[in-house]
Amino acid sequence: MCETPRQVVLLECNIDDMTGEALGYAMERLFEAGALDAWFTAIQMKKNRPGTLLSVLCRPEEADKLAEAMLRETTTLGIRRRMVERIIAEREVTSVETSWGTVHIKVKRVNGERVSIKPEFEDCAALARAYGLPLEHVQQAALKAFEQLND
Repeated sequence: MCETPRQVVLLECNIDDMTGEALGYAMERLFEAGALDAWFTAIQMKKNRPGTLLSVLCRPEEADKLAEAMLRETTTLGIRRRMVERIIAEREVTSVETSWGTVHIKVKRVNGERVSIKPEFEDCAALARAYGLPLEHVQQAALKAFEQLND
């Protein structure tokens, strides 16, 4: 079906005393430190305080480094850690030429069947800015170029 399940570590902590700016900075630092993914979830904590759940996925060999970064970059006093399996769709990255430049395309497959294609957002955004175009025009041109190459 997909690639073999891979073991990853899920690190989590609850935070109720950091600003949005500080949380955003912490997330940037976690990605720089090697997080595979990171996200925030709004939660309700004790004494009816609103809080934030910080979740980080990482490779097992990087879990200690990422946990330390969470402790350093947030106000949390503790981290929960558990192994989880991640099933990953088959994927490839290719590129196409549009009238305005190159756009990378992510191709997702399940059991060898192409199930979706998606132009790389950053490529499309850069070209849209450079040429003063709506983002959607660049994305549509990239999809059309991909389909013409793969029909």
